[in-house]
Amino acid sequence: MRDGFRAVAALIFGVVVCWSGVPSPANAAGKNVVLVVADDHSPDMGCYGNPVLKTPNLDALAAEGTRFVHAFCTTASCSASRSVILSGLHNHANGQYGHQHHFHKFSSYDNLASLPVYLTHAGYRTARCGKYHVAPEPVYQFERKIPGPERNGVVMAENCREFISEKSDQPFFLYFCVSDPHRGGGTANELPHRPDRFGNPAPGKSHPGITEVVYDPADVIVPGFLPDTPACRAELAQYYQSISRIDQGVGRLVQVLKDADVWDETLVIYISDHGIAMPGAKTTLYEGGMVSPLLVRHPNGLGRGVVHRAMVSWVDLTPTILDYAGALDPESRRVKQEVLGRIPANQIRTDPQNTGDTKAGDLHGRSFLPILDQADAAGWDTVYASHTFHEIQMYYPMRVVRERQWKLIWNIAHPLPFPFASDLWAAPTWQAQWALGPDAPYGQKTVARYVHRPAFELYDVQNDPHEGRNLADDPQHAETLGRLKAKLKQFQRTTNDPWIMKWDYE
Repeated sequence: MRDGFRAVAALIFGVVVCWSGVPSPANAAGKNVVLVVADDHSPDMGCYGNPVLKTPNLDALAAEGTRFVHAFCTTASCSASRSVILSGLHNHANGQYGHQHHFHKFSSYDNLASLPVYLTHAGYRTARCGKYHVAPEPVYQFERKIPGPERNGVVMAENCREFISEKSDQPFFLYFCVSDPHRGGGTANELPHRPDRFGNPAPGKSHPGITEVVYDPADVIVPGFLPDTPACRAELAQYYQSISRIDQGVGRLVQVLKDADVWDETLVIYISDHGIAMPGAKTTLYEGGMVSPLLVRHPNGLGRGVVHRAMVSWVDLTPTILDYAGALDPESRRVKQEVLGRIPANQIRTDPQNTGDTKAGDLHGRSFLPILDQADAAGWDTVYASHTFHEIQMYYPMRVVRERQWKLIWNIAHPLPFPFASDLWAAPTWQAQWALGPDAPYGQKTVARYVHRPAFELYDVQNDPHEGRNLADDPQHAETLGRLKAKLKQFQRTTNDPWIMKWDYE
């Protein structure tokens, strides 16, 4: 009798849900997702081989999960990269080429659908805390906005406690974005006064709840794409301090998940939007800008302790999370039709360029969830990048194809000098070398070679990881150059890139 009553009640509930238009959850409540996005953080931490940096919480996350050693952003600019992370589409398809804020005013197409929208219609509770930096808001719509000082992950984590602990039959998606270790404003002659450009407080001070870790410039490790100078070492020490602050925020966030008894029900992903805020990295598609950290902790232990060598990029994040949420069609690699059907027609992209090639639910990436425990999975050997300079004076589009050994950069606007973000131009690391003149060394290049670039840059990144020797004009590598050009064109055709026209004129 009781079982019969329950069956009838369940049937009635299902009818009411269908009638009301409220989606049933795609999964039970134990399919939570936390995506942590740092700001301008290269893979600099203990688990990535830096013995100086103190990052015990990030190292613990890596030990419990999967550490990807070939993860790449698709564009090394903040707003633009975040739009890729949240849409699964390259910038030339989602429309957000540059910064959202202030007079830059770039934004995505207003009929685009994004990860939080897909997850909402797949039955998830969604919330964001910290840096947002994309537009328009209806496209990147989260149900809840959680306040938090973006330079203090510990306070941010505490502010998320209520959302994480909420009792609900719906799983949750938390987008947790700190502003560390982003470079702030200022001029070169301010160094070494504090607070500094990397958000660190004055000596002897600390952010609430944070134990500041201060580094000696003599101890830092200078990567090969930067000059080993006093100015650079001083800035790297400040950058390291900001990273240690991120680490404490991640530690507190993990503890909040454990306190809420959902740690074993939550997929946790740690990334950065792109590499360090230094000339030679951020705003470029050199390795310093593209190579990024990726730590993935699956709640059932899948991929635990694996050091993964698959080449993945940020267009793969949305499909991976949707796959985990049960909202991705594994055959078509598109968003499931049952999820798309719940999104109002005027809120989902059809094809703003009127080519007929883009359909609602299309994604440029693919889920890496099925290979999480396969360190050397076959078929993950190429990534692409599509970048346009992010400030209002932004005209400098670039396209990249990156394989295991070879990398081709196409500087579409190569007759122009490379543009500088205002904060990178003011960086003491750059200004010290700029003052020495065009022949001054800057990493494996010179100041002149950094500013004035050829149409094509071809690098053997296995033997020349800091991209010092451009082989594009070397007859011995003409075949490789031609092959990669063809591969790049095919990528542009597949992703409906309007800049493909530049091959045929001028």
